[in-house]
Amino acid sequence: MTGARDAVRHLLGAEPTSVGTGVVTLDDGRRVLAKRGAGPRANAAEAAGLRWLATGDVPVPEVYAYDEDWLLMTYVPAAQPTQEAARAFGHGLAALHLRGAPAFGSPPPDGPREAWIGLAPMNNTEEPDWPTFYATHRVEPYLRNATDQGMLDAREAGVISQVCERMADLAGPAEPPARLHGDAWSGNLHWASDGLWLIDPAAHGGHRETDLAMMRLFGAPLLDVILDSYAEAAAEAGAPLADGWRERTGLHQLFPLLVHTVLFGGGYARQAVAAARSALALA
Repeated sequence: MTGARDAVRHLLGAEPTSVGTGVVTLDDGRRVLAKRGAGPRANAAEAAGLRWLATGDVPVPEVYAYDEDWLLMTYVPAAQPTQEAARAFGHGLAALHLRGAPAFGSPPPDGPREAWIGLAPMNNTEEPDWPTFYATHRVEPYLRNATDQGMLDAREAGVISQVCERMADLAGPAEPPARLHGDAWSGNLHWASDGLWLIDPAAHGGHRETDLAMMRLFGAPLLDVILDSYAEAAAEAGAPLADGWRERTGLHQLFPLLVHTVLFGGGYARQAVAAARSALALA
């Protein structure tokens, strides 16, 4: 496995003058973020996702190159959150979602179907509707995994299984597939001097409420400003969020909570069950 300095030399043909924690300065003065990935498939998925999201609606890092070990992209210094950046991001995210995707579960162009969300595998398999896709390829695989690991007992697993069985009734009005970031928790919202950037995607064709629910999962600075701006922009574009979208947050958080249950255990199993119960209460 090569180091960041050698990766930059090999992939960019440039000479590093200094290497910090993840940041490489080149001899022409540019600074490059060198990210060690989880393997060739994960790097390919992230690179394809960033390129698919690079529509100009919201800022995303430019991918310079990648190999089986490293992903090289734009280095973006952090800055403090601002109301202006939050409003612009909300408008831009609404426009990005409305650019659409070929199908629910479709990977980005040139992206692998066997992809990743953070440290966890994520299957992108196309389905004709969102309830089928979400139940079959998001919730059920991690429900089985969490149950096999003893993180959920039979009663708790049964609550989540009920959600999968009733997904079509719980999902709200049907929508066309949206172009999703897929892992838009606060750690992947990067505040910079020129706006709020999206980083580290798990991009796929999905339901736009999923990105909104992910932002609410762990909270984010100026989240109300972002969501209000998003709702306003979606309405102006003739695609308002469906009634009840805030109440469906638990449904869309069920998948990431199950992922966290499998990866980290702890209280995430209880949160997943609580999210499932909140979803069932919608019926």
